[in-house]
Amino acid sequence: MDSSKEILKKAVLWEPLNEDKKIRCSLCSWRCTINDGKSGKCFVRKNTGGTLYSLNYYKVISANPDPIEKKPLFHFLPGSKSFSIAAMGCNFRCEFCQNWQISQAAAEGGEIDGQAISPEVIIAAAKRDNCKSIAYTYTEPTVFMELCNDCGRLAKEHGLANVFVSNGFMTTEAIDFASEWLDGINIDIKAFSENFYKKLCKARLQPVLDTVSYIAKNTNIWMEITTLLIPGENDSEEELKKLADFLVNSAGADVPWHISRFYPQYKYLDSAPTPAESLERALNIGQAAGLHYVYVGNVPGSKSENTFCWKCNRLLIERAGYRIIANNIKDSKCPNCMTEIAGFGL
Repeated sequence: MDSSKEILKKAVLWEPLNEDKKIRCSLCSWRCTINDGKSGKCFVRKNTGGTLYSLNYYKVISANPDPIEKKPLFHFLPGSKSFSIAAMGCNFRCEFCQNWQISQAAAEGGEIDGQAISPEVIIAAAKRDNCKSIAYTYTEPTVFMELCNDCGRLAKEHGLANVFVSNGFMTTEAIDFASEWLDGINIDIKAFSENFYKKLCKARLQPVLDTVSYIAKNTNIWMEITTLLIPGENDSEEELKKLADFLVNSAGADVPWHISRFYPQYKYLDSAPTPAESLERALNIGQAAGLHYVYVGNVPGSKSENTFCWKCNRLLIERAGYRIIANNIKDSKCPNCMTEIAGFGL
């Protein structure tokens, strides 16, 4: 493969504007208008001569099997492995990013590292490692949609599922584009405050909420939600109640909500880790709002990692970190009261 092909892969979801070779990208909710020779806010999609190209298609930066619970997805093929791939780039600038070394490198220094790994090789590796799915994760998968699409379609041909771990800032066009092969998604709702998104992510909240609502109402994609609880930023009782109410009303009571403990990272280093009592309060707020499945993450040994029947409180899935100790679900039902347990492949 010559170097020009390594760099240039024609992008999806864009249109020419017929003026000075400008184009508009419709992949994410920035809907960037990009001049000839320039890149979008993700810094990995570039207008060259009036055509939009992906700069990271041939730049896979990570490829390895993970427990599906690490995504976190607790109601999606529990106990299985997911072959996880990533390419550099992101359309957010979160000051607390957990994977900033690969998500922010293109924006900060123009660096797009990685190697060319074909979809065929990725799918073969997933099958060799006995994975049941491919996860597009670690960075924002929307910005390497071309690779996701090619891998996703091939994965389905080989009986593998596909999942995104995403900030949820994609357009409805992108959701529709992926819906033929995307089976599951975990979306970060980082806060329920436009000010938080503007200040700490250089982004906007409303498009993320629109994505959650659209997926819930218009697709068959299984969805789970994660909120990283940062002390003093997004952990007030009022904000958490609004977020929990939004989830019940827009995504449904069956959507799992993962409340994750924050540890200082990247540019946000002055805060202490999330106190245990804040996580417990958030969990209680979610349950009081009517959510059937609320979890606490990044707290080793917590019983709040387990899945219980929302109706009779029977322990259904017992977890220790990313490991399944016991799975008592039978044919997607609680064996005690026969209540249907929501999920994919339970």
